[in-house]
Amino acid sequence: MVQRQVPNPRELLELMQFKKPELDGRKRRLDAALTIDDLRTIAKRRTPKAAFDYTDGAAEGELSLTRARQAFQDVEFHPGILRPAPSVDTSVDILGGPSALPFGIAPTGFTRLMQTEGEAAGAGAAAAAGIPFTLSTLGTTSIEGVKAATLQEPQGPVPGRNWFQLYVMRDREISYELTRRAAAAGFDTLQFTVDTPVAGARLRDKRNGFSIPPQLTLGTIMNAIPRPWWWFDFLTTPKLEFASLSTTGGTVGELLDAAMDPTISYDDLAVIRDLWPGKIVIKGVQNVEDSIRLRDEGVDGIVLSNHGGRQLDRAPIPFHLLPEVRKAVGDDFTVMIDTGIMNGADIVAAVALGADFTLIGRAYLYGLMAGGRQGVDRTIAILRGEIERTMRLLGVSSLAELEPGHVTQLTRLVPVARSAAEVAAR
Repeated sequence: MVQRQVPNPRELLELMQFKKPELDGRKRRLDAALTIDDLRTIAKRRTPKAAFDYTDGAAEGELSLTRARQAFQDVEFHPGILRPAPSVDTSVDILGGPSALPFGIAPTGFTRLMQTEGEAAGAGAAAAAGIPFTLSTLGTTSIEGVKAATLQEPQGPVPGRNWFQLYVMRDREISYELTRRAAAAGFDTLQFTVDTPVAGARLRDKRNGFSIPPQLTLGTIMNAIPRPWWWFDFLTTPKLEFASLSTTGGTVGELLDAAMDPTISYDDLAVIRDLWPGKIVIKGVQNVEDSIRLRDEGVDGIVLSNHGGRQLDRAPIPFHLLPEVRKAVGDDFTVMIDTGIMNGADIVAAVALGADFTLIGRAYLYGLMAGGRQGVDRTIAILRGEIERTMRLLGVSSLAELEPGHVTQLTRLVPVARSAAEVAAR
């Protein structure tokens, strides 16, 4: 028989604690974001369609991006039991320097179009978190501006680091001068990008008429009406400043095709290596053979990447390629990975399967669009929490303890078997 009583007001007050309202709208919406997908939802609500789709979209049917994200979801973890991990060490040494977390911010172009704080917000948040920030050749903040944003942050136990991503352009001297400027500004690593001889077919941008600078149509105006804050920021902040391009008219694809050069070769890599005094990694590697050759050429590392699915659709999935590349190049060669990372568990899985480091692109931009600098801080905090929680649940205290046995890659796309003659011919 249940014993009932008249409710005691004091006991009711103990059980019914009212949450203090958060008056800061930006902080309120960012605190409510528990995942990168939550930040994406906020970003889509607050950003005009053309700018959001430029960030969110990929090439043609967007199969490369979809498959890359699915590959991380198709992971089965194998935790160890009775292995206490009350605290975890997420730090790593990468390319001659420290990082407080096993990921950095990837290079992204036209960033101030997504949100006007742009690369300065990304560089500042990265410096505060003690992770590297990579500036794109097509960034909308200068090399020197990014360096200044990094130096403005209080230096913690792990200092902020700047990396520079380089396209080799038709006018080679532009690329050479950018290389010299990044070196002079103290950037310590160059990401030499090799997967963009021409622009991929980014159909969302074409359908939206997305161009630099934005071109107003009835559709863009109607889309902007519920997002006046974005246009206010865009129209009341300094004009976009590109890291390299002297002219900015046309669609994104037209700009890329005018700047990139399909004749890029190992000869260009040799020239850039002579100019660059720091570490150099090759970004956009998509097979084992190229990985081995680049190791033998003496570069400092590679980034397995299909450019976030924005170039060749149906390109290889970097996460699937990772174990084979690691086995082929050995343990002493730096292998990094990007494309499709949306959760800290994705990063843990990549490290377990042999990645020395990972890079996030869209995840950072979703945070930027959701709340500027505070949104990027929130992105990093979400991923940090997911990494630490996943490590604890696996029973590991440091990244060095992660190993292939912690992960099984579940396969949806199984290659058709080749005949012995085809294999020999290859």
